[in-house]
Amino acid sequence: MRSLLITRNFPPLVGGMERLNRHIAQALARNGAMAMVGPSGARAFAPAGIDLREVPHRPLPRFLMGAFVEGWRSAGRFAPTLVLAGSGLAAPQARLAARRAGARCAVYVHGLDLIAPHPVYQRLWLPAIRGADRVIANSRNTARLAEQQGVPRDRLRVVTPGTEVFDTPPVASTTAERATLGLQDGPVLLSVGRLTERKGLAAFIRDAMPALVAARPDVQLIIVGSDANDAVAAARGSERARIVAEAERAGVAGHVRLFGVVDDATLDILYRSADLHLFPVRDLPGDVEGFGMVALEAASRGVPTLGYAVGGVPDAVEHGRTGELVAPDDARALAEATLAWLAKPRAQTAADCLAFAAANGWDIFERRLVEAFA
Repeated sequence: MRSLLITRNFPPLVGGMERLNRHIAQALARNGAMAMVGPSGARAFAPAGIDLREVPHRPLPRFLMGAFVEGWRSAGRFAPTLVLAGSGLAAPQARLAARRAGARCAVYVHGLDLIAPHPVYQRLWLPAIRGADRVIANSRNTARLAEQQGVPRDRLRVVTPGTEVFDTPPVASTTAERATLGLQDGPVLLSVGRLTERKGLAAFIRDAMPALVAARPDVQLIIVGSDANDAVAAARGSERARIVAEAERAGVAGHVRLFGVVDDATLDILYRSADLHLFPVRDLPGDVEGFGMVALEAASRGVPTLGYAVGGVPDAVEHGRTGELVAPDDARALAEATLAWLAKPRAQTAADCLAFAAANGWDIFERRLVEAFA
């Protein structure tokens, strides 16, 4: 197989989609010659020895035009047999390149790829996704959205993202490690990810944190992440500022800490300190959580996830075993579930999470992805 990957979602950009596309690239490179069109700086993270063309990722129109040009050139020079768009954003470029090379076209789609409300996107990008020879969805919910948008069922495959699997079980953080980060002795609720309205943290703090603090005065909510400034549809204003404001209005500011972006060593300590991972994603019109990679990543650290059963999140959490998902926006139910899970034996929940993660490692994802092209 000679493959060409076209994607904006690739390191050095940071996020779940970027990690996913890095593993997509690795899977393609291990199964034949590979070329790639990606963002500036991608070479440091791409498989060695591939034919790589970098395009500035900002502003977005510049990337879109650059990806069209470089995708067209790569199709003629490299002659791929498969052209893959790493997200719906690159679907038109992938289809054009595939047409030039006489290759098959595939698109890996996330939920928002299929419901983005912008009229230009609806007129130009959705037809490119529908016309692909293979559409690979990141969850069952995303596959349902693809069918609703007219993607034929026989062209659809579901390949959920994977996670890193650690050789040894995580060890609980020490008192000294916690002290270096200013963590108290009480239970730690952890949230990791870019800050957007869809992630639901401001609403969770407003609607659930007061009850949690009343029941457990020593509880701490630790938030890792920054505003999603590199997202295609960046929010208006700062979600971080909204989170801080809600914590102050709810009278729980002393129980909420925002760490921003942290290095791997700090994140490791935070995961080993966490009792639960909070993922209160909201079901918003025109927005959707395609999968919820961070829930699977938390499981790989032995940390259960509590959140709402929306979008593709149910594919990332084994309900009752690696966490619990309650009805969308039911803050009271989520607060009650959080208190109940804090009372569970940590050793058993950690073992269940680690087993679930081991069954969904990146090596398994890469194998399933290649099989999906057949």
